[in-house]
Amino acid sequence: MTAAALQIENLSIAFGGVRAVHELSFSVAPGQVHALIGPNGAGKTTVLNCISRFYAADAGSIRYQGQELTGLPDHGVAALGIARTFQNLELFGDLSVLDNVRIARHRFQRATLLEVLLNLPRKRAEDAEHRERAEAIIESVGLSAQRHARVRDLPYGTQKLVELARAIALEPTLLLLDEPAAGMNNREIGRLGEMLLSLRERLQATLLLIEHNMSLVMGISDRVTVMHAGAKLAEGTPAQIEDNEDVVRAYLGGGRRHAQRDTAGAAL
Repeated sequence: MTAAALQIENLSIAFGGVRAVHELSFSVAPGQVHALIGPNGAGKTTVLNCISRFYAADAGSIRYQGQELTGLPDHGVAALGIARTFQNLELFGDLSVLDNVRIARHRFQRATLLEVLLNLPRKRAEDAEHRERAEAIIESVGLSAQRHARVRDLPYGTQKLVELARAIALEPTLLLLDEPAAGMNNREIGRLGEMLLSLRERLQATLLLIEHNMSLVMGISDRVTVMHAGAKLAEGTPAQIEDNEDVVRAYLGGGRRHAQRDTAGAAL
């Protein structure tokens, strides 16, 4: 059996006595697209925040490629090849698309402080290399025409693509995606799905996806974990989740599943 890329065991965290995540366990296989779904308030983003070390879990274990993450600083997690996008955008609004992506390449800088201050050849060569790489990433997400646009002037759905491009620039082996399709129309969502599958192959990366758009989730995911009230409700392939009566009861109150499948998808 292939070892899990990401292994979460009995993860728990509470805020002011409110249980956000309770004894959650699931694993993500290498190279898979694994979706984490559930209603608002289910604890999904909290899980990503614990993985990326924005939050310190109260209990439990989070291991990536065998490395325990719960004791690492957030930059230590990034150094392991973990990158993420955010539900609420974390971009530099007054900078261009290109500059936002180039900033993410900073972790690959090898020039010394002196080389940077004096603008010596290695620093100039690195700048050229990182700009070329940033331009290629921007093209891969379809934003070449907007590369010099100020980010705050772009539509919300386009800004989500900028954030995705910035995460790609970190060359992650594990990419955490928090509602990447927010603000996009159906055509854009379809293209996003193709883009994420292509990204997985190009980077040989593992993707953990939080998303409310069920057509995207069911279309690209290898496996789905459903959360409800901070705990795991169900897990399986997309087809198994669509046919899971516990999931249907949780979101439809026991309504007729086949007649209301689209409603169930929207609720999830």
